[in-house]
Amino acid sequence: MRNLFVVCLVLLLAIGLSSNALASDHNDDSEFQLQLLHFADVDGGRDIVGNAPRFSALLNKFRGEMWNNTIVLSSGDNWIPGPEYNLASDGSMSDALGTADAGRAHVAWLNAMGVQASAIGNHELDRGPGDFAELISTPADLDDSWAGAGFPYLSTNIDFSTDGDISSFVGRDGAALPNQVAAYTRITVGGEIIGVIGATTPNLGTITSIGDMTIQPADAADIDALAALIQEDVDALSADGINKIILLAHMQSIDIEKALATKLSGVDIIVAGGSNTILADSSDRLRSGDTASGTYPLMYDGMDGNPTLVVNTDGDYSYLGRLVADFDADGVILTSHLDESINGAYATDEQGLADNGLSASDAIEGVQVVSSALGAALEDRAGNGVGFTSVYLNGERGSVRTEETNLGNLSADANLAYAQSIDATTSISLKNGGGIRGPIGSCIVAAGSNDAAVCGAPTGVVGVSEPGEVSQLDLEIAFRFNNGLTLITVTGEELAALLENGVGAVENVRGQFPQIAGMALQYDPSQAAGSRVVTLVAKDANGVPVTVVRNGAVEASAAAKTFRMVTLSFLASGGDGFPFPEGDAANIVQLEQEDTT
Repeated sequence: MRNLFVVCLVLLLAIGLSSNALASDHNDDSEFQLQLLHFADVDGGRDIVGNAPRFSALLNKFRGEMWNNTIVLSSGDNWIPGPEYNLASDGSMSDALGTADAGRAHVAWLNAMGVQASAIGNHELDRGPGDFAELISTPADLDDSWAGAGFPYLSTNIDFSTDGDISSFVGRDGAALPNQVAAYTRITVGGEIIGVIGATTPNLGTITSIGDMTIQPADAADIDALAALIQEDVDALSADGINKIILLAHMQSIDIEKALATKLSGVDIIVAGGSNTILADSSDRLRSGDTASGTYPLMYDGMDGNPTLVVNTDGDYSYLGRLVADFDADGVILTSHLDESINGAYATDEQGLADNGLSASDAIEGVQVVSSALGAALEDRAGNGVGFTSVYLNGERGSVRTEETNLGNLSADANLAYAQSIDATTSISLKNGGGIRGPIGSCIVAAGSNDAAVCGAPTGVVGVSEPGEVSQLDLEIAFRFNNGLTLITVTGEELAALLENGVGAVENVRGQFPQIAGMALQYDPSQAAGSRVVTLVAKDANGVPVTVVRNGAVEASAAAKTFRMVTLSFLASGGDGFPFPEGDAANIVQLEQEDTT
């Protein structure tokens, strides 16, 4: 009998451990354990196609360890118009996607990974609400096998009902379904209902194409008003007895998510998005050249005095965020149970797989199929050389949004040259740094070194491209928005206002920073926004330099003088807050754009 008792005891212990290995260390005060796997910002600059399968292998491993207690969420920007987005419409993608069409590869990745909800980021709307709605929904055409997004998109501060293209896809708050948009939803995990709320930067109307949707609060800088909107949904979930709530906040700046953490009651976890901020703990190995901007997770006291955790990782599937949290009977996170050997940012490079006992063969099949098809199509673009460079062309986010760069100059000059071939009176060019999405060239950190990366011209790919060669793929990555061009006439006074807007948020690394041609600009960032331009000189139609602003004031002789400008169509229509003129005097001409994909 004694031996039988020992055997039974061993079996009971084994069953308890195998059902949830991570739960075996619970203290008596823990009522529920949740594993959150999260990401955001799949918006270009890193090897998305190569990262996605490795990311999926890690995701599948961790989900398998806590199958019943895992939730997979994104805080938005799951794609961006660019080479991968456009190539999904290539006929070679039909087998992988069912029916090929632009943007579908990204959604197919999300579906294969089992994403359960996502916030709406700004890049989901770059082609407007209509294209977004078509991408996440099931087509009416019975010959199209596309199933759309297998999860809901969430944002509490967007009124979708005011836009005819997306209003028919609005789901019921708290019960949103695949193919729908809503403010919040409920997801059952391990027998517990988790409330998931989405929120998007109130600056949405100036950084993407929102159509007729209404964004709240009206004052984008009013964080208290934004918190109040979110709190309404938190309270609605709490009234239904839900005491575990996650906020997917795509705010573009993690400082805003940090502020929200202290202004909300009842929110347990905030998944940040839009800022590509790496949070990591001391046990996390980061990719070569990467540094953490804070610990994982950040911890704050909410308005109710209970802990609120903020998590984030870098984008492009380069890291998988993993948070395992214990909750007490009241749904409060037990911060003393957080284990940094489990939680943190997991690098999705080859070493990241090996460190976790994985290999490339462990990728989710559906993710690998899409990546393989996209990789083949992209290789064709990489082999199509369009020019050469002997230097690194700087299109890095932190540079093009804060200073003049050689790629900014080159692209502004190129726009001007093209515009002059159509209208010889065009003399100046203005584009936004946010329209440049990556550099052209390569940066290398010596193995085992902590030195800064050494950057130079493209190294070339054996059998595909030569050293220094700039490919069609390089251009499509760096200028993935593929914005159209607009000719417009502005007065000296209007030009000064445009440049004031351009330098008005340089300290916040905003996308409106100006990259220019045919002009020279001096500004003082220590002055208040709107009063920073010190000197502005612009060429007129005859190529003669005209001083428009001197010592911070518009010259009387130049205020009414007109200049013919080429700019991005996005900016001409008010994007990034640029106050371009309208009406007959502006003589607006949209230049035709040829699709070469």
